[in-house]
Amino acid sequence: MAEMLKVTDLHVYYGSIHAIKGISFTVNEGEIVTLIGANGAGKSTTLNCIGGLLKPRSGDVAFEGTSILGVPAHKVVEKGMALCPEGRRVFQQMTVLENLEMGAFTRPREEVDASLEKVYELFPRLRERYKQVAGTLSGGEQQMLAMGRALMSKPRLMMLDEPSMGLAPILVDQIFEIIVSMNKAGTTILLVEQNAQMALSVANRAYVLETGCIAGAGTGEELLQDDSVRKAYLGG
Repeated sequence: MAEMLKVTDLHVYYGSIHAIKGISFTVNEGEIVTLIGANGAGKSTTLNCIGGLLKPRSGDVAFEGTSILGVPAHKVVEKGMALCPEGRRVFQQMTVLENLEMGAFTRPREEVDASLEKVYELFPRLRERYKQVAGTLSGGEQQMLAMGRALMSKPRLMMLDEPSMGLAPILVDQIFEIIVSMNKAGTTILLVEQNAQMALSVANRAYVLETGCIAGAGTGEELLQDDSVRKAYLGG
C-alpha cells in the first residue's frame, strides 16, 4: 500500500502552550485511520495543521511524497485533500445545493454536476432537500451536508473531525456506514472521533493521542481489545 500522508515530528504551540509534542504517523492509500483521545488531546489541532489552517512550530507534513507545510488551505484542497470540520460549519443562510457547490470551488465547472450526482447517491436526503436553507436542517442532515460538501472537491484523502458529535445513536450508525461507503468507493479517510468504539470498529489502524503525544498505536481490532484503551475510552 502506497503511503499517502506522512506526519513527522510535528510540534504545535498556542502561545506558550505546547499543544502537539513531536507526533509522527502515516496514512496509507485506501485506509481508514483514526485518531482517538480525550478532549484537549490535540486531535483537531493535528487535522488543522495537516489541512493548512494552522502553522506548526516544527516538523513536516507530506502528502503523496511532497511536503505541504506552509501551503495555504485552499491549495491543499486543490492537491486532493479535504477537511470536514468539527461542528459541521455549513453556510447557514445558503441552500443545500449552494453549500455543495461551494465545496467544488477548486473544480472545473463541467465536473461539478457529476460530483453532485455522486454526493446525492451517498446522501439521498440532500437530494430531497437541495433547495432547503442549510440552517433549517437537523443536526444529522447538516453533518451529511458538511461531508457532502467536502466530497465535492473530489478528495483522495478526506479528514473528518468529530462527525458523530451531538448526534442521536441511530444517526451515528448511519454516518459511520456512510464513512465506510466513502472508503470503499476509493476515498482514504483520516478520522478524528470521540466515539472510540465506533471509530476503532471501522478503522484499519489507529493512534491514541494523549496531551499532544502518541500514547499507543495498532490496528482498530488490537486497540478495541487493549485493556488500557478499553479502560480509558471504551468504558471498560
